[in-house]
Amino acid sequence: MPHPHWPLFDVEVRTPRLALRYADDIMLTELATLAAKGIHDPAQMPFAIPWTDIEPPQLEREAFRFWWGCRADTSPAKWNLILVALVGDTVVGSTSIGTSEFAVTRAFETGSWLGREYQGQGLGKEMRYATLQLGFDGFGAEQATTGAFTDNPASLGVTRSLGYEPNGQLRHERRGELAESLRFRMSREHWDTIRRDDITLHGVEAAAAMLGL
Repeated sequence: MPHPHWPLFDVEVRTPRLALRYADDIMLTELATLAAKGIHDPAQMPFAIPWTDIEPPQLEREAFRFWWGCRADTSPAKWNLILVALVGDTVVGSTSIGTSEFAVTRAFETGSWLGREYQGQGLGKEMRYATLQLGFDGFGAEQATTGAFTDNPASLGVTRSLGYEPNGQLRHERRGELAESLRFRMSREHWDTIRRDDITLHGVEAAAAMLGL
């Protein structure tokens, strides 16, 4: 049955390999447990905010605070939708769509991660495809943006394989040192050339109405 009050809980994107679902608290519990097992080599840091440096169980609690905050702050003016990636019934990672004043900008930012045991299997690219399908086809976006540190070849490889355009470079403080990230963007015109017909969207109409679209 559709959720009577928070239609985002009904959002699902299905591909032949995985599903993305808007995260409820049960899925967030599994996601937090997965994050605590490890997302990356501890010697590296792929995130602009180094949240994975926190030790369990505080890591899981801080993750919940962030995810709940994203849910609570959802409005037509600003939203960051946290989606859980599942292979079968197994939570393997997370992706997000974030934006401000989307009704005017028609642009969204994506970010994602996989548990270490699920990396190197092509799931990152499959997640990105599914996320882009939701943003462009589900919500009517005109542009998608993303970025990654220069020492994150896996993320950069996914981005480049999908044909994003370079969109500048940023300097960050990361663990007390300078780090640089590369920015990318994708237009709707390019998306139309790579769109797949084996990805389906569910529960999007009511969710879009909630977001003021």
